[in-house]
Amino acid sequence: MKRKTVLCLLAALGLAALLADAEGVRRGVAEALALCGGTVIPSQFLFLAASSLLVSLGVGEVLAPRLEFLMWPLFRVDGAGAAALILGLVGGYPIGARTAAELYREGSVTKGEAERLLTFCNTANPAFLISVLGAGVFGSVRVGVWLWLVHVLSALLTGILFRRGSGGRTEPRRPVPVRTVPLVQAFVDAVRGALDSVLRICAFVTVFYVLARPLRGLSGLGGAAAVGTLELFSAVPLLTGGPGGYVLAAALAGWGGVSVLFQTLAVLADSGLSARACVLGKAVQAGISAALALATAGYVMG
Repeated sequence: MKRKTVLCLLAALGLAALLADAEGVRRGVAEALALCGGTVIPSQFLFLAASSLLVSLGVGEVLAPRLEFLMWPLFRVDGAGAAALILGLVGGYPIGARTAAELYREGSVTKGEAERLLTFCNTANPAFLISVLGAGVFGSVRVGVWLWLVHVLSALLTGILFRRGSGGRTEPRRPVPVRTVPLVQAFVDAVRGALDSVLRICAFVTVFYVLARPLRGLSGLGGAAAVGTLELFSAVPLLTGGPGGYVLAAALAGWGGVSVLFQTLAVLADSGLSARACVLGKAVQAGISAALALATAGYVMG
């Protein structure tokens, strides 16, 4: 009862703060919706639809026998899980996590394998790292490519770390269920599901964009770190060039922000998968990303 009282009090204080700055909140929501319309939806919607369509049509069946020799030794995940890794690296947050959940629903991977996928498949897309961060913040596509390489390597190393404790395979690889979904039905379901997912994503982008507003008044790398920990896109204008900015950009991209974690929760709804794996994975990836960026900063920024 005491906990519920505290939570209600905090919610009431939050509402009072919103009402006290109603005009600022309105502007923040308008900016966030513009961000969604100009960046989030164009970059995510078709990838969400395509990833869902691929899973429905049986991408797990195609990849399982071909990539088993990599996925199982490295990550203790069935070869079908390569779909989540590939689509996550190409499409960005939270497409890898959504694909892992769909593979689990389809029976292509076990629950344990799906949750291991969540630790390292929820990644930023190359366009954000190379174009927005590299060219936009550092004025260099080369720096963006290095940020992307650091991001990919940190994700793979995170996956390798989280394979520990999964045990060895004690039985032959199970057959992947054969897909019998008609193309038209799969297409309709994919587009409908993508619309639902992108609306959830935009909702959390909007909420956390507004919540990050008070922090955007902070300056320097400390301000960028505070904002980026909460909401990644909001930190971009605050990042500065130089080795410190490069290391921070790598770490923030590895973490993704609290906003991305809630976006992931939204796409994992009703999947039966624990989001704890995703949170731990992003925290570990942020640390590895920072270490790799620190090790390469002298060469990249020199």
